Amino acid sequence: QLQACGGGLVQAGGSLKLSCAASGRAYGGAHMGWFHQAPGREREFVALIDWNGGSTQYADPAKGRFTVSRDNAKLTAYLQMNSLKPEDTAIYYCAIGTIWTTRPKDFASWGQGTLVTVSS
Repeated sequence: QLQACGGGLVQAGGSLKLSCAASGRAYGGAHMGWFHQAPGREREFVALIDWNGGSTQYADPAKGRFTVSRDNAKLTAYLQMNSLKPEDTAIYYCAIGTIWTTRPKDFASWGQGTLVTVSS
């Protein structure tokens, strides 16, 4: 099970840090992905981190602004979001998968999502 939190309302240019806490054995050895879904749009890839935190990948809009990390001792992944823009407004989801991919359908377990709203 995954539990995402940390969303909220922030002004453009501000920052938020999302957390995704995992429970159970699924966390170990699994990649952690972050996705977002805006109203009327499909779920989109944001960031990905491998099981030991050694490799990361970002969607182009997130590069240079977002940082994904994980603390395996706490079974928790994080998404630090800086220089937020109104177009970042969406529900953000974390997910666990065993394939290094940016496709949502390849991730087996999902958190419930946390809403991020960026005002202009």
